[in-house]
Amino acid sequence: MTDSKLGRRRLLTLTGAALLGGLAGCNTQTQTQSDTQATSTSMSSDLSADTNLRDQDTADTATNPYGEVYNETIDSVVLVRPEGPRTRGQGTGFLYNDNHVITNAHVVGEATTADVRFSQGEWRTGSVVGSDPHSDLAAIAVDSPPESVSPIPFIDTPATIGQEVVAIGNPFDLSGTVTSGIVSGVNRSIPAPTGFTIPDAIQTDAAVNPGNSGGPLMSLDGQVVAVINSGGGDNIAFGISAALTQRVIPRLIEVGDFDHSYIGVRFESVTPEIARANGLETPRGLHIVDVIDGAPADGTLQPSDGQQMVDGTQVRVGGDIIIGIGGQRILTTEDLSSYLSLETDPGDQVPITILRNGRRRTLTIQLGKRPEQ
Repeated sequence: MTDSKLGRRRLLTLTGAALLGGLAGCNTQTQTQSDTQATSTSMSSDLSADTNLRDQDTADTATNPYGEVYNETIDSVVLVRPEGPRTRGQGTGFLYNDNHVITNAHVVGEATTADVRFSQGEWRTGSVVGSDPHSDLAAIAVDSPPESVSPIPFIDTPATIGQEVVAIGNPFDLSGTVTSGIVSGVNRSIPAPTGFTIPDAIQTDAAVNPGNSGGPLMSLDGQVVAVINSGGGDNIAFGISAALTQRVIPRLIEVGDFDHSYIGVRFESVTPEIARANGLETPRGLHIVDVIDGAPADGTLQPSDGQQMVDGTQVRVGGDIIIGIGGQRILTTEDLSSYLSLETDPGDQVPITILRNGRRRTLTIQLGKRPEQ
């Protein structure tokens, strides 16, 4: 049971005793010694019962997996309240190392400092040392966290669909709230504040609401599966994967930002209609519909140059179709985005396998840095 629940239970107990005392006082202006002793005995009994209930609640949470994760993690989960103009309320965070807290970039906004409250009520003022809107991650440096707090480890293997998880955070300012669910999907693409997408995201049906942003989505063995990013409807919520978080956060702590790899093309998944219009035996890969002027792909990859009606649908024809990168097969936009984000850095030269005019070719592109917007 959380401290806030204990506080409410104790408040109700003491308020009830005070109310009884007040009603008795309406009948007399003085209280006899026996009345005082009776009231004292009653309050002692109530407090003893409250202590027993608290102990029982602790024992109860220690005997179920969700309670165990909560008890092991809650001291390291914090409420984040950014300071200054253009801030967007408050959210959640958790301890990454001895003196840095992870949260969402959209939680801190443009703030340079943030107040951080730990589970036992201790407040610290932290400095926002790095923020990356492309991945929606931010790092806050906090001096002298409480001694009871320790960093929360990340999973070292990919999340699996059906895996049980718990979300811990502060939805609607309800501190220390835990909800449970499963991993509903992996390798999702979710919107980033910059207009690009965040790849390799984790989908869950655990309840997530405003205030959960930046908190941990935990496995039942007490490791971070993802950093909660968004949710609130139809049992669908999303988090930034442990793999991407562990790439971005160290750079935010070290230099304050993170450079994402960039090719500079717009594409669409190849549908059966697109495949027929372009003479492909099977629908696969990503059809390039545009190449950004001056981007790394400019002059190397070719975009679609026309349209054709297929079964009543207007589709693009011509241009390259990406079917592989770095030796890995590309079937979806998520495949390409995840590879670029997790396996490459700006400046890397990567081989891209394409279909051009029905023929397979492999070209090399030097990756650039993703623009800010």
